[in-house]
Parts: sequence; C-alpha cells; structure tokens
Amino acid sequence: MSRKKEERLLFTDITRCMACHSCELACAVAHSASKALAEAIQEEPRPSARLTIETAGDVPVPLQCRHCEDAPCVAVCPTKAIEKVGPNQPVILHEDRCIGCKFCVVVCPFGVMTLRRDGKVALKCDLCIERLEAGKDPACVSACPTGALHFEIVEDWLARRRKAAAEEMKSAEGKAEKVRSESK
Repeated sequence: MSRKKEERLLFTDITRCMACHSCELACAVAHSASKALAEAIQEEPRPSARLTIETAGDVPVPLQCRHCEDAPCVAVCPTKAIEKVGPNQPVILHEDRCIGCKFCVVVCPFGVMTLRRDGKVALKCDLCIERLEAGKDPACVSACPTGALHFEIVEDWLARRRKAAAEEMKSAEGKAEKVRSESK
C-alpha cells in the first residue's frame, strides 16, 4: 500500500524575523524570467514578491498564501485561473487565465493576494512549485538568514511543538515543587 504524501507547510517563527526582506527578494527573483538577481532587476515588468513583511506593532511578520484546503480564492475565480492542484499541494494561479477582476484579492482571509505591478493580473505564493518539484525548499525559506521561515512536514512540526510543551510543563512543575519545598 502506498503511503499518503506527507503534507508540508511553510511555518514562520516571528521571534526570529529581523525584517531583512531577503525572503521577498528571493521570491521575486525565483518568479522572474531569468531566475538571477542581476538580470531580474532589468526585466520588464519587474518581478514581484508573492510574500510580504508586515509589522504588528514593532514585530515583523512574514505573510504569504496559506494554501487553504477549501480556498475561497479558488471558489470565487470566474475563469478557473486559481486551482488547488491536489491534496497537500499548493493553490496555483494560472496568470494566463486571470482577467484581473480582483475577486480573489477581496475574499482572501489573510490579505495576501496581490496584483502584478501593472494591476492587470493577480499574484500569489505558489510555494515555488518549480523548486518543490526539483526537491528544493521555497526560495523564501532558502534565503532566510535567521531560519524564521521553514518548510516542513506538519507532523514533524507538531511533534516538536508537543515536546516543547511537555518540557515547559516539566520545568514549571519543577519550579513549583521548589517553591513548595522552600515554603515548608
């Protein structure tokens, strides 16, 4: 029996983001015609990033498409330019089918759908599907110097989170026991 393909997601650790914008630059270059920075800055139209760094107070937060299982952008697109290519796969935008109606921009619950610089076509993160097919991580993940962005199997991430929670509870219990023994 074949094993179900494990779902991988792009995770963000905002405590590690320093708002250097390396992820945005790498994303734009990965989606350029040349795939090289020196050439990409000369391209017309200039390539755009499919993620952005927003700030919440003074905390930088990288935001990108969450590739929803029941994506509202897919449901609302009148030309079927946006599709979920399969379970545990990214939501893809076929720019050649996009009519620029902006319905997807309006319904995105995360506000991460954008428009190409000319405003005629929607843009969204595709998890660098060409890189995924080549066995590489998305460009933003590879470019992040602090490891704030990482692309991993959901179950592995959950296991690490459970372990960290258990360690935190153990530490808190140890501190509580010390306080109890000192108060006797």
